[in-house]
Amino acid sequence: MAAIKILGVIGSMREDSHSAQALAIVLKAAREQGAQTRVLDLRTVDLPIYRPQGQAETAGMREANEAVEWADAFVLASPDYHGSMSGAIKNFLDYYWSEFAGKVFSYLCASHEKGLTVMDQMRTAVRQCYGWSLPYGVSFHGGEDFAADGEVKNERLAHRLRMLARDTCVYGALIRDQLQLDLESDAPDTFVARYRK
Repeated sequence: MAAIKILGVIGSMREDSHSAQALAIVLKAAREQGAQTRVLDLRTVDLPIYRPQGQAETAGMREANEAVEWADAFVLASPDYHGSMSGAIKNFLDYYWSEFAGKVFSYLCASHEKGLTVMDQMRTAVRQCYGWSLPYGVSFHGGEDFAADGEVKNERLAHRLRMLARDTCVYGALIRDQLQLDLESDAPDTFVARYRK
């Protein structure tokens, strides 16, 4: 079985953000599970505001497109901005639709609250694109859960981050493999039928 390819997407504009720190821990744990990982950092990738009527392709758009095409599964990491995902994450999600179909998504949220509405909104957007979401996400409070050096000081959080990595790898690979079988079959009674070429 081929190694699963997981793309982590950082939606914070803050340098050394806690979202990015948590994502780094998840992706490291995923690599220990045998995954290949990459990061798309929306703070440094210049992804213009999405325009549905089209626009000239930029270097940032090309980088994002290539990363999304590469990925079998995604980890979205966003801060909690007024109970919602960051504008950068929303803009990233606006660019894609069929590319997310049949892919597994997991969610991280840096929040002073529990980040539940943030993760629910990301799930809603992904569901509209026929993506699959893990049934839980992981939220954290940067000042309370992370030490100054970026290490997690909350062992319960460390466990949940490892669990998220493991489940993204396992369920991401299961869904990826079934998606491929469905794309190669002629079974009419699956949502995947609309994505066959």
